[in-house]
Amino acid sequence: MSQRQNAGSRSKSDVSRSRALDCCRTSAIKPQPHFQLSDQRQAPDTPITNHLTMASRLARSAVGAPLLRPVLARRAAPAISVAAARYNSNVPAEDPKKKAQSIIDALPGNSLLSKSAILSSAAGLSIYAISSEYYVMNEETIIAISLLSVWGALIKYGGPAYKEWAEAQNNKIKNILNSARADHTEAVKGRIEDVKQMGSVVEITKNLFEVSKETAKLEAEAFELEQKTALAAEAKAVLDSWVRYEGQVKQRQQKELAQSVIAKVQKELENPKVLQQILQQSVADIEKIVASKAQ
Repeated sequence: MSQRQNAGSRSKSDVSRSRALDCCRTSAIKPQPHFQLSDQRQAPDTPITNHLTMASRLARSAVGAPLLRPVLARRAAPAISVAAARYNSNVPAEDPKKKAQSIIDALPGNSLLSKSAILSSAAGLSIYAISSEYYVMNEETIIAISLLSVWGALIKYGGPAYKEWAEAQNNKIKNILNSARADHTEAVKGRIEDVKQMGSVVEITKNLFEVSKETAKLEAEAFELEQKTALAAEAKAVLDSWVRYEGQVKQRQQKELAQSVIAKVQKELENPKVLQQILQQSVADIEKIVASKAQ
């Protein structure tokens, strides 16, 4: 790993040196002697010295770049200063005491002594781990720090919004549950009131049972009377039919008797002897009547 880092640092230094020489050739400015000295020096084999030499070379190239390109630096400097001034004027500066106090409060521990001990121990362990090559600073560390920074910013700035949203949802659900409970309570109370109104249902049922018994009794009596009335009407109809039948029989008998008598009389009238007797009897009766009137 150390050999790879040395090779990478050397390649970066070669690239920076070639860029500086190209700039010097184009602008007709001689390169400063410290660039040549830094390029001629050989870096030691340890990783820490490699990082230090690479950092020093990058710093020197950054410092020498404005000297090699003075016009571009002079043109860009006012814009940077104006942007910085605008940023400083728009954003209020945070109090350093509050910032330091927030950092101290973020550390674990109950007292200032324990927090300072934890901070110093963490710093010492970090320095020892880096110096002893237990931990090597590479691109993964930068990615981890970036991710932690992003997550920290999300938690810091998005946490309150999420908390408000969660509280709003919680309050919404609570309101729904409370309204449902209130509606259920009102429904139960209404049902209780309805049941209270039916508290005398036993007495009412008893009275209705007595009334139903009396009604059944009266209906039985009425049915009996109806049957008696129907029987009497039927008997009367039978008797009337019998009387009519007897009347018809008597009329028929009388008619037959009259017809037989008439036929017998007519038959006797046809006999001359009978006519003679009738005539004599009639004359005798007339004489008696006349004699009785004469007296």
